[in-house]
Amino acid sequence: MKSIQINQNNYTQDSNPQIKDSTSDKQLVIGAGFVGLGMAQALKQAGILYHQVEASDNIGGNWYHGVYQSAHIISSKKVTQFTHFPMPETYPDFPSAQQMWDYLKAFTDAFNLWENIELNKTVNYIKPVANNLWEVTFNDEEKRIYKGIIICNGHHWCKRFPEFQGKFSGKIIHSKDYKGAQQLQEKKVLVIGGGNSACDIAAEAGRVGYKSVLSLRESVWFIPKSFAGIPLTDLISGWMPEWFQRLITYGIIRLTFGKHEYYGMSTPKYRIFEKHPTLNNEVPYYIKHGRIRIKPVVKSLKDQYVEFIDGSQEEFDLIVCATGYHVSYPFLPSELHRVKGSIVQCYAGSFIEDYKGIYYIGWGQARGGVGSLISAYGPIFARCLQLQDEINVPLGLVFKEMGLSLPNTHLSDPHHTLRQLKLLKFLFNLLVKKAHSVDSKYPEFCNKILK
Repeated sequence: MKSIQINQNNYTQDSNPQIKDSTSDKQLVIGAGFVGLGMAQALKQAGILYHQVEASDNIGGNWYHGVYQSAHIISSKKVTQFTHFPMPETYPDFPSAQQMWDYLKAFTDAFNLWENIELNKTVNYIKPVANNLWEVTFNDEEKRIYKGIIICNGHHWCKRFPEFQGKFSGKIIHSKDYKGAQQLQEKKVLVIGGGNSACDIAAEAGRVGYKSVLSLRESVWFIPKSFAGIPLTDLISGWMPEWFQRLITYGIIRLTFGKHEYYGMSTPKYRIFEKHPTLNNEVPYYIKHGRIRIKPVVKSLKDQYVEFIDGSQEEFDLIVCATGYHVSYPFLPSELHRVKGSIVQCYAGSFIEDYKGIYYIGWGQARGGVGSLISAYGPIFARCLQLQDEINVPLGLVFKEMGLSLPNTHLSDPHHTLRQLKLLKFLFNLLVKKAHSVDSKYPEFCNKILK
């Protein structure tokens, strides 16, 4: 394992060499956040030529520009860190946003990923062209040809807002636009949503605001971040089937918080883990102190007032919509925007069956830290790219003919995913054999050229 040294300096575009060589033999990695950097390191380790572009002026993705000052990870550092690049021992179990950004900068520095990164480089459009290559147009109107496209643009940026009836004379923002407690100071705050950001912001408003109300469409399972001093994600072992994980978690919830009725809420109508978990100790705590109150869905807005579906009305200064994000690829033609709801229609997590050379990475929502998953997936994905070079048909078609199904959820149990990746690694030679067999049936395959 490499040892980590945190460099507190900010990196700028001046840190990067100008990339001027030919690109048609290279993969393009879009995004230099947690997933993009992990994939880039795996490609580099495998000797695969690539470039990487990032739309903002620094690496880190959400941990650089997308989270509020008081944010901390909800999964522990043990499962969030890259397995081959541990976080410093001085880091707490739940590192802060600043610590996460420092860690990603150290990771980029340690593996010398900067030499292939271009900052302030936004992708405007991608299309398949002749010879199964890909044309990329950037925001400065530059065009390049690439061998393949590895999309790691994240899924915490395309804001989803609820539809309101009426007009609100106060301010409405998305949780993405919340940066710090000063925005809540002495304000009457309504937070809409039951996810992790919603609960963090409601708790912050409970501390510094005049009023904090949390509007829930339905009751959620509040899961403690730790139990008996151990992060909950560290208590779950890889051998445990999901039903057993659910049973343990339910027991911990009852021992920690008790029943929902104790907090004026109904018991959730869904099973634990059927939705992305909300790990939060503070909301139940502040409900008990009267600093947070729970309300149902918003019915309408009028001036400074919000009416809820139970008929009650309350006055607010600020509404924070912590209502999630759309999975979006605005730079792709409609034929390649394979999104249904929150699910990307691809095989084995990344591959489609009718185009080779385009890969959708990191769109799912793992119940746990992403670093351990990318550490396992990156090397296997790199082997898949090398296999793709040996065959003419898309690997997605190979996976389809092997009997894999399209996903029916964007949620995943990380332990189940890791077991699948271990099995794929063990059986990779069988995948190679199957790939060549499928390839022989489609000797004339070629990507359809799009405008």
